[in-house]
Formats: sequence, structure tokens, C-alpha cells
Amino acid sequence: MKEIQKGPKGIFFDVDDTLYDHLQPLRQALNSELALEGDFPYEAVYHRFRYYSDALSARHGGVNAAGAERDLQEMRVKRVMLALAEFRIDVTRAEAARIQDQYLREQFHISPFPGAVELIRSLQAAGHVVGLITNGPAEHQMAKIKALAMDRVIQPENIFISGAVGYDKPDPRLFTQVNEVTGTTAANSFYIGDSWRNDVVGALEAGWNAFWFNHRHVKPESAHQPHYSAVNYQELASVLLP
Repeated sequence: MKEIQKGPKGIFFDVDDTLYDHLQPLRQALNSELALEGDFPYEAVYHRFRYYSDALSARHGGVNAAGAERDLQEMRVKRVMLALAEFRIDVTRAEAARIQDQYLREQFHISPFPGAVELIRSLQAAGHVVGLITNGPAEHQMAKIKALAMDRVIQPENIFISGAVGYDKPDPRLFTQVNEVTGTTAANSFYIGDSWRNDVVGALEAGWNAFWFNHRHVKPESAHQPHYSAVNYQELASVLLP
């Protein structure tokens, strides 16, 4: 890791699996709909679930935009079926839809990772522009942000949801628009996220400083090199705070 230079910066966080444990809602949904053994590999399924979510969204393009609700639902059901099939669990479309519906309901029973709110408030107090950049439909993602009470911490003009902006991560135009709206520059902006493809690659391709929040200890998916890595908010704070 290189040392971060002093002075005001733009510091933006991903939401899903960066501000809170994104596996928890999926675990609850799978448990409610399927008869699973105690040693079921929830985290492995979660990784494939996220993979298919990103891959199918990228293939479609604009799936989170207003007016694409039917395509979004189709993608969501398909990702459940494809992820579970890799673990020899075949579900019907109706069963996958029920799992998806329960998963969405569980996403509103969430809380931030320990230290997340404290770090954000400290960064704001230090004079940095602090915000959120997240993929998803505007209304749905905002509901999760409110469930986390992040709307009380982050100024609304610094919250960027791809469904409202018009670009999904890893599209560098999303990051460029964030810079334009917030008056920050790419060279002095930092993005913190768990997804290699969306967050690390997306930030790097936009000329930002990429901070990989690799709390699940997964391997890189390409030759890209994040500027920083951390596995918890204590590590993030040790680098980001002066």
C-alpha cells in the first residue's frame, strides 16, 4: 500500500457487502424456502449468485434503469436458478421467484458493519467529500440505504444510484458523473467496494484510487492492481484517517 497524501478527498463507498453483510439476506431466503443441510456452503453460493447477477446485468445493459422492471425480475430469477444449479440444486422458476422475493424482503433487516458509521463521520469531520455509489434500481437501493440509516449520515447529493444516474458500475461514466456533480477529481477520489469487477476494475478504469474491501478473502479476477486492500473497517480507518 502506498501512503495516502493529506488534504481533502472524495471518498465513496459501495453499499452491498461493503456497508453491510450482503450474505445474510440470501442465507435467510434460502433457509426459508429450501430444506438445507447444516453444512450447506452459503458463502460459495453467494459468490456464484453475485457472479451471475453481475454477468447477466452486464449482458443486458441498463437492467437497473426505470422501465426495465420485467427484465430485472427475469435476471433476478435466473441468477438464483443458475447459482443453485452449480451446487446440484435444481429449482423451478416459481421456486426461484419465491427465493428472490424473500431475499428482497430480508434486505431491509440489515445493519452496518462495525465501525462503518464511525469511519464515515470521522472522514466527514476531516473535511472529505464522503458519499455512496451503488448499482441497482433507485427506489430499491434507497430503501436499503434508509434501512441502514445511511441517509442520516450521508448528504443526499452525495448518494449515487446507478438506476437513477443511468450508468451501472463498472462503466467509468458513472464515476465521471460523480466527479462532475461533487466537484471532485478522479486523481483525488477513492472508491471502497467488495466487488472486483464492479468496484476495483470500475474505479481503476475511471482513473480513481481503488480500495478493495476484501472481507471475504477472495482472489483477484484479473491483472488489475487495487491501490489498497482491507478486510474490516479498522483496517480501512488505519489508512484513510490522518
